[in-house]
Amino acid sequence: MEIVAAVFIENIELRPAPGPSTRIDLTGVHFSLAAPQPVPVAVEPHLVVLVRCGPDEKGTGALETVFRRGEEQIARNVQPLQVEPGKFAYRLVRAEMNFDDYGTVEATVRIDLGPTTTVPFTLLPPADPAG
Repeated sequence: MEIVAAVFIENIELRPAPGPSTRIDLTGVHFSLAAPQPVPVAVEPHLVVLVRCGPDEKGTGALETVFRRGEEQIARNVQPLQVEPGKFAYRLVRAEMNFDDYGTVEATVRIDLGPTTTVPFTLLPPADPAG
């Protein structure tokens, strides 16, 4: 199995299409977010991971996501992964991340200790409501 894509999102919707096929609509794809309030603050962004299983692969494994700020691990998520051979699947990963200052956290995602995909998430100061 391999990771096709991993991004932070606001929403995901699945819809049928002719074939039979499925469409995955991702909205609000982002790599940064204005803090809802000044730091310290906790945020819980949603990371969606799209996975492909080759037709000759077993279709089971473990999806591991580690969130790091520099060298410091701030959160970790491991979940079982089952994908029908020859098909695609997705998993949502959510971690509460505490920020004492604005900056970037990197999520590294991998399947069964394989290659990693890195996705940055940057917390920005709150937006000025006056625009």
